[in-house]
Amino acid sequence: MSKRLRSSEVCADCSGPDPSWASVNRGTFICDECCSVHRSLGRHISQVRHLKHTPWPPTLLQMVETLYNNGANSIWEHSLLDPASIMSGRRKANPQDKVHPNKAEFIRAKYQMLAFVHRLPCRDDDSVTAKDLSKQLHSSVRTGNLETCLRLLSLGAQANFFHPEKGNTPLHVASKAGQILQAELLAVYGADPGTQDSSGKTPVDYARQGGHHELAERLVEIQYELTDRLAFYLCGRKPDHKNGQHFIIPQMADSSLDLSELAKAAKKKLQSLSNHLFEELAMDVYDEVDRRETDAVWLATQNHSALVTETTVVPFLPVNPEYSSTRNQGRQKLARFNAHEFATLVIDILSDAKRRQQGSSLSGSKDNVELILKTINNQHSVESQDNDQPDYDSVASDEDTDLETTASKANRQKLLGKDAN
Repeated sequence: MSKRLRSSEVCADCSGPDPSWASVNRGTFICDECCSVHRSLGRHISQVRHLKHTPWPPTLLQMVETLYNNGANSIWEHSLLDPASIMSGRRKANPQDKVHPNKAEFIRAKYQMLAFVHRLPCRDDDSVTAKDLSKQLHSSVRTGNLETCLRLLSLGAQANFFHPEKGNTPLHVASKAGQILQAELLAVYGADPGTQDSSGKTPVDYARQGGHHELAERLVEIQYELTDRLAFYLCGRKPDHKNGQHFIIPQMADSSLDLSELAKAAKKKLQSLSNHLFEELAMDVYDEVDRRETDAVWLATQNHSALVTETTVVPFLPVNPEYSSTRNQGRQKLARFNAHEFATLVIDILSDAKRRQQGSSLSGSKDNVELILKTINNQHSVESQDNDQPDYDSVASDEDTDLETTASKANRQKLLGKDAN
């Protein structure tokens, strides 16, 4: 961490002492018990990192610390600050509450249902409200007031909003002003460092022209965050972006062996995906990497007799309601891949990401995403995209579900040989 946590810092959800985790997109610090609930919500709700045992980009950690110290938690608990809430019996969790159901119900209401967030007056056209909020965000990011921008984002402002009159995005504005912490916040909420303004310039260009070289370098890292994270997961190092190296493609230790027909078929189908569907699959694999790595940190830092129970385990990626049932089932199947199978998929994605960046793009069908997962998983039929499909929970919770323990992580590392640019 950039600084030691002060003893006065408490969990944002239950006020327990010495929180050891952070919810990056919420700007809060949380305790181990509350973190177990956050992890079960999924990254689309809460992106958790351990404050000491997870690598942090320094300015990302500084962004979360700044939000926490400036009262970001009041955004998520706005209505609870009203004395009327106490009179009505509504209250936040406390350290003595049980994780299930007390803390879990409160945390789900707070972050998943946004039950305590300040609501804007209703309008006939919600898109007008979102546009107004996005314009306010566009203006606010030139200042250092992170909490204001987080509040706007919580109400529906779009981090990648393209201002029709200004001809650029909030990330362009923050980059021009040298507001690196605002850039971190915007990126967490989906701002793209590669987006061009009306003149064809990116936020990276804005930062360089303004002499904000640290910010420009960080924006390049953010632009390659997905592939960097996948490479680091397998080989423990990242590309040297300063010297123009943007990809590391690890190689399997047994790469000299002939690929199985299933592996060849899977790789061919991967290459046939459209860029959009390939990005979706890559994002799903990124989420699975995050789940496995967070599980490893979780298991290594807990009091196993007290906290590591069935109710605190996240055996597969939680459902994201914004995704189709087919995609959610495919995402959950990733947990069943053993270390070798998953490493093979990650390497294939890294290789194809590099190929696509070099200008080769192919078209593909939506069913191919599921077909890739089924082929690698030694299955030969494609499920149709159907709202009546059974949930994957019963399948993903089978005994052969692969949890990333310390032992399996070590086995995975043994499978890997040298790296190749």
